Amino acid sequence: QLYREARECLTLLSQRLGSQKFFFGDSPASLDAFVFSRLAPLLKAKLPNGKLQQHLKSLQNLCNYCTSILSLYFPWDGGELHPPHLASPPRGEPFPAPHAGSAPPGEPPASTLRATGAAGGEGEEDPHKRRKQLLSVLVGLAAMLGYAFLSGIVSIQRGGVGPAGHQPIALEGEEEEE
Repeated sequence: QLYREARECLTLLSQRLGSQKFFFGDSPASLDAFVFSRLAPLLKAKLPNGKLQQHLKSLQNLCNYCTSILSLYFPWDGGELHPPHLASPPRGEPFPAPHAGSAPPGEPPASTLRATGAAGGEGEEDPHKRRKQLLSVLVGLAAMLGYAFLSGIVSIQRGGVGPAGHQPIALEGEEEEE
């Protein structure tokens, strides 16, 4: 029943989209982002049971819709899982350095390359990564403790010392009344 309802939903989406570029005309809306976020993984992922994927592939306008959004908003993807310049280089070859200035057409900016990192190359890009992580955790911990002390959530109280160097003894309920 779940597959039947999902197939019906895909069919209704296909009918609603028709021959338009986006669901509400020539410019994307939040519905387009939502629908794309559900359709693209279904269309591109390798699934153990491909019934629903096959139905989606049979709806040509939804396939064209996903392909259009991928090429318009993710031009460097080219249908691959990772951008080609982030793929691992052949053994023994270092990763190419990010381009200074603007990125070549069809590639994300160099800041995206640095932020994304590549498998195995993360340590090379920022040798002090662990130190920065530890410092940020310590600063966060210090900030939370400082807030707790200043707001009165946590307080330190020293026990008073009696005249003979002994701690004061708490009296029981009956002894206090006498």
